Amino acid sequence: MLNRFLGLMMLFLCVSCAKEDYLPNLPVNFSAPITDPRLNRISSAGGSVIIDGYGIAGLIICRRADNSYAAFDRCSTVNPEEKNAVIIETGGLTALDEKSGAKFNLIDGGPAKAPAKKALKQYSVTISGYTLRVTN
Repeated sequence: MLNRFLGLMMLFLCVSCAKEDYLPNLPVNFSAPITDPRLNRISSAGGSVIIDGYGIAGLIICRRADNSYAAFDRCSTVNPEEKNAVIIETGGLTALDEKSGAKFNLIDGGPAKAPAKKALKQYSVTISGYTLRVTN
């Protein structure tokens, strides 16, 4: 009986811990011509832009050094239930959660400074003709 109780308690703890890291899967379907003025900062490698109104807390779209693109949800993975939007730091290589102090690398979205432990939610980026599209 005690083993069952302990097993149920462990299951409950695991489920409640997983709940803290939950980021909902909202549909994302952003597209714009690559000549759109909102995308000017990603016309060359190392640039990043914020696009509001998509995902959980908006999007960050980056152009990497190899000229590929990456897109992340701005929702910090630290206390995600608060939906804190990260900001792009000067230089465009990291994003900061101003509330917790966590930092994220904008090359792959990975944690760069505690208390960040999980990467930013990443979306797919495609270029078709002259149109940039971010989807999930």
